[in-house]
Amino acid sequence: MSGFLVERCLVPEILDTMPPDAPEARASRRDLRRINSLMAHPRMLSALVKRHATRPPRRIVELGCGDARATLAVLRRLAPIPDETEITLVDAQPLVSPQVLSNIRDLGVKVDIVTSDVFDWLEEATPHDLTIANLFLHHFDAAGLPRLFQGLARLSRLLVATEPRRSKFALLAARSVRAIGANAVTRHDAAVSVRAGFRDAELTPYWPGQVHLDTSRGPLTHVFAAAGRGLDD
Repeated sequence: MSGFLVERCLVPEILDTMPPDAPEARASRRDLRRINSLMAHPRMLSALVKRHATRPPRRIVELGCGDARATLAVLRRLAPIPDETEITLVDAQPLVSPQVLSNIRDLGVKVDIVTSDVFDWLEEATPHDLTIANLFLHHFDAAGLPRLFQGLARLSRLLVATEPRRSKFALLAARSVRAIGANAVTRHDAAVSVRAGFRDAELTPYWPGQVHLDTSRGPLTHVFAAAGRGLDD
């Protein structure tokens, strides 16, 4: 691996600082939907849940849900959904459209949308079965990850995450997103996210409990699954 990718490098992503209704932000979120599909993250996340959940999750949280279209894809892959399933969608910006919200409810899932910083949410959150994080953990540095993981290990029975893989090939792919029509915001943020991504078992030392999986999955993705305390049996 190239020397400049050996260590994680965190740089602010442009999309995180833009008003949600800015045309460039809307276009970048469309790019992200295509990238999520190409990287097959909904399929990976649902497979991790099916493999590692000890029971069908009824209380679910997604951190950094964005517009929740990927969330909807994950839930569809987890069907049939148990009765009285609830999902809390947490994001710093209110991005979930009425249509996506309706589609999730059509699956029989009760939805709670929380617009909040994740650490503020952790202070008020209640125990749950499952936490989903898609392209979220790489935003946190070596100080933020332990703080986040301590809270999640206390609250959640299972955390599953898909993250950028930090590798020369993944960086080359990130620099090639122009080929799918990605705008300047996405082109910048894609490369930034790879440099902040993960490899080997880098997340394991931060998790205060049992880690099921902490490894690369394919050329572009790093996956993480870990058990916490969460809801009692």
